[in-house]
Amino acid sequence: QLRLVESGGGLVQAGESLRLSCEASRNIFRMYYMAWHRQVPGKERELLAGITNGMHADVADAVKGRFTISRDTAKNTVYLQMNSLKSEDTGIYYCSALTDRTSPRIWGQGTQVTVSS
Repeated sequence: QLRLVESGGGLVQAGESLRLSCEASRNIFRMYYMAWHRQVPGKERELLAGITNGMHADVADAVKGRFTISRDTAKNTVYLQMNSLKSEDTGIYYCSALTDRTSPRIWGQGTQVTVSS
């Protein structure tokens, strides 16, 4: 069964950068879609960015221009580069994967990001 492990979270100051990593337990070359989400207490989990197996990437308007998603198939890893972090970026960041068009979404355990102002 596919497992996803996020890493790279932590405590940073506003304006700084972080790069989150999501390592999959198996090859992601044909993985249909992989994405990053954020969960803030009291709010629904929101989709931040996603990337297809064809390397087409989309980023939510809320973080466009600051966040970038990328996919390294050689390392079975998806990254979320986060620049110019703001206090409102604080939350738990989750990686997810869709192995194909019909399978259920698989989630990682999440990594905490805290941005102090």
